[in-house]
Amino acid sequence: MDALVIGAGPAGLMAAGALADAGRRVVVAEARPSPARKFLMAGKSGLNLTKDEPAAEFLGAYGAPWLEPVLRDFGPDRVMDWARGLGQQVFTGTSGRVFPVAMKGSPLLRAWLARLASQGVELRTRWRWSGFQGADPGFETPAGPALVRPSRTILALGGASWPRLGSDAAWVPWLAEMGVGIAPFRPANMGFGVRWSAHMAAHFGTPVKGVALQAGDRRVRGEFVVSARGIEGGGVYAVSAAVRDGAVLTLDLLPDVAASEVSARLARTKGKDSVANRLRKALALDPVKIALVMEWARPLPEGDAMAQLLKALPVRHEGPRPIAEAISSAGGIRRESLTEALELKALPGVFACGEMLDWEAPTGGYLLTGCLATGLWAGRHAARP
Repeated sequence: MDALVIGAGPAGLMAAGALADAGRRVVVAEARPSPARKFLMAGKSGLNLTKDEPAAEFLGAYGAPWLEPVLRDFGPDRVMDWARGLGQQVFTGTSGRVFPVAMKGSPLLRAWLARLASQGVELRTRWRWSGFQGADPGFETPAGPALVRPSRTILALGGASWPRLGSDAAWVPWLAEMGVGIAPFRPANMGFGVRWSAHMAAHFGTPVKGVALQAGDRRVRGEFVVSARGIEGGGVYAVSAAVRDGAVLTLDLLPDVAASEVSARLARTKGKDSVANRLRKALALDPVKIALVMEWARPLPEGDAMAQLLKALPVRHEGPRPIAEAISSAGGIRRESLTEALELKALPGVFACGEMLDWEAPTGGYLLTGCLATGLWAGRHAARP
């Protein structure tokens, strides 16, 4: 080999393709028995490839201006063209999210791996990186320890979420020891723990729809799920970074109804009705929303105060769920430790891409596009003489 990619997730496979396109002899080393496990898991409920929206909105979702050249080079339009080039037609949903028509990740991955194989890329599974020995990467393999000496190496080892699928951040101390700056990993796109009272058990697994979630200056319309462990789902993930960083989370249970109208409707209900019946009859709140009010708002106020409460119900949570349960992670290799080519300043000839890098984005296609784009960028730059 003259080019080594460590990690066979989306970023690593993209880097391998770029290296092969440039005529490099590429080996991809993957610790697990099969590649792209997190990619396949994400695709089980519908593989969200990217987000079709204006460039300013798309780039702004990452909160990392230094990534803009990378994302402009391989943004939503090019992601869609790439998928079509692998024989996977795509469609754009009403929210702008882009999916393959097949919805799953497995057909795309099969076509992708077949293309890489036709380019001469060799995939070695059960090759677990064990750090550097001098400047050379060492591995634990089925045949015993191995040491390789490629002319260039790309690290695509993922972040710290979903470690059971391979992203266990075991690489952090090895790179730190070599002088690479690492921002501590934190959960991203995660749920929040709630210590529920017994009456909430009847609602576990129930979606809460048609609400607006507010955290600091970020407000999103969406839905989430009440689970035995707390709250999770797309609406929660969209505000999770702000809540993780200290913002108070509130719910607008009636985002299309003004507070004054809520108050007026409540005033027309009969005083002898229970609170639950008043909320159901006057406002058509469903049982799970009423249960959340009872859970988080006691003692219940009256009049206009009740209307204000329903428009900004404080969510009483115990903080983020563990990083192992998070969709993604924030933190990783700091920008100042990288050149513009994504080469590690402390390790010339070694590049990094994907969730190893210190960037954060919400769900909705941004995560996968970020991994694909940084993998392609690192691969093209590493391929240069």
